[in-house]
Amino acid sequence: MNVLSETVEQLGEGEIITTASHEKLFRLSDYRENPIVYPDDIGLDWIEHGEKKTGAVFNGGAELLNDKVVILPRCQQKYGRESYIDSQSGNKRYKLTNYISEVWPLISDDGIHFERYKDGVIRGDGSGHGDFLYGIEDIRCVKLNDKYLLTGCGKLKPPFAGSDADRIAIYTTKDFKDITYCGIVKSFDARNCYPLSGNTDGKLYMFTRFHPNIYLQPLEGGIEQLLYPAGYEEQWQRVYTEREKHILLTVGDYDHEREKIGPGTQIIPTDKGLLFIYHAVGKIDTDVTRIYGLKEPIERGYSVCACLLDKKNPQKILCRTEKPIYIPSKPWELYGDEEYPVDIPAVVFPVGAVAVKDKLLIYAGASDKYTILLSCELKKLMNYLWEYCRV
Repeated sequence: MNVLSETVEQLGEGEIITTASHEKLFRLSDYRENPIVYPDDIGLDWIEHGEKKTGAVFNGGAELLNDKVVILPRCQQKYGRESYIDSQSGNKRYKLTNYISEVWPLISDDGIHFERYKDGVIRGDGSGHGDFLYGIEDIRCVKLNDKYLLTGCGKLKPPFAGSDADRIAIYTTKDFKDITYCGIVKSFDARNCYPLSGNTDGKLYMFTRFHPNIYLQPLEGGIEQLLYPAGYEEQWQRVYTEREKHILLTVGDYDHEREKIGPGTQIIPTDKGLLFIYHAVGKIDTDVTRIYGLKEPIERGYSVCACLLDKKNPQKILCRTEKPIYIPSKPWELYGDEEYPVDIPAVVFPVGAVAVKDKLLIYAGASDKYTILLSCELKKLMNYLWEYCRV
């Protein structure tokens, strides 16, 4: 038995809890020593005016490489933080300045203790291509045959500096040491796109997010459309113009999904269907927050949600959670404290997942600052979805 398999046996299985209103809620287990990666663990700290500052390491896709876990988090340092009042909601929000992110591959034998891998880096400052200059963010990782496909958000403008700033940026690698840049999708503004492959209908689909909904669209050009995006401009344009034909999930059905939703981790195949983990933004009411030991609702928070898609027709939803399966509740996820400063409060953002020995390991960003590990027994989550969340 390898180190990862031994570790997985010790991780939490998740649990089904009855709320005060007598609803059944599934709660992912959070690892007892979260956060598992701190910024200063990997040198993302600096001295400013005689005071130590810490950067950020978060929102990394995840995959297995030779019985090890590789994650691909955003890494940032030497930036500033400012508050402002959202003109639409009237709520206090935060923005970060001088904020150009890179992605550093990290590797772990046990899925918990990570270190930099081969000093690798995906730069976000336009090095080598000039397609985007202001950061590379939130890379998803999907295994396709003998390659890993990496898709992230290339920033055309500084973060928090206006609309039409995001483009899908695509990379491939076989070993996370040599990473090849494939290009960007120039046709539209989008943060998020990654493929769903291996379905029994033989088609290739991709998840996209056009604010505020989630879409699942067929790839007309197959995998080549992702590997050589510049050669498929007409197909990419149709992805945008015909998007409403392929809505998978819409906002507004539940309070915690009131503002927006977006694709999370890569698909996890199960015997009951294709498990799709996604994130939502909205109000999290006290019926849920009390399960996590909180007395008040979270007026605006990012949470983790799940649905199950049909294997033969993944655009068909079999099950969907009506309550989040994880919410921000710890200091490093919620509002922070002296020990755990946060950058953006009330955020848990799932980006990568691996399944090992019937355990699901979800790697998520917390408060745009840290990386945390969540887990459950896959069968337990599947049984919950099948019994309580059928649509």
